[in-house]
Amino acid sequence: MKRISILFVCMGNICRSPLAEGIFRHLVAEAGLTGQFTVKSAGTGGWHEGDPPDRRSIATAQSHGIDISAQCARRIRRQDFRDFDLILAMDRENVAALVTIAPPEADIHLFGDIALGTGEDIPDPYYGGPDGFELVYTRLLTGCSSLLETLGVERASCSGNTSSVR
Repeated sequence: MKRISILFVCMGNICRSPLAEGIFRHLVAEAGLTGQFTVKSAGTGGWHEGDPPDRRSIATAQSHGIDISAQCARRIRRQDFRDFDLILAMDRENVAALVTIAPPEADIHLFGDIALGTGEDIPDPYYGGPDGFELVYTRLLTGCSSLLETLGVERASCSGNTSSVR
């Protein structure tokens, strides 16, 4: 079976997308599906390339038993559009930024559409306090849980054909 590859994207790859990556990886591991998914994150901007996630993202994840401290921020690359089956942006601004550089066949979606079904943006907690990071964690956990449930079911029924997730 081909692995399903998912890329979570926010602006700087230090707050929302590293949390989403960490949460989804954690859920995948808990479900015993580690070998079936490739999960990464990236940013549309390169300001923080090479940096660890924001200390508040690390602390929030850690308070829920998830370690994201070894992650390293990076900017989206052209190759990502070919390497990932599903690219989930945290807000409409990042969807728009991705669409301007992506090939037409890239599978780019708003996290709030695909994972939450609400169409909401995941707010950027960078300029706020710990409560904002906790709110983002809660929304991401809800969405990642739903996404894993959907992809896990599709995965079991598609016999290696990932076209059903596109």
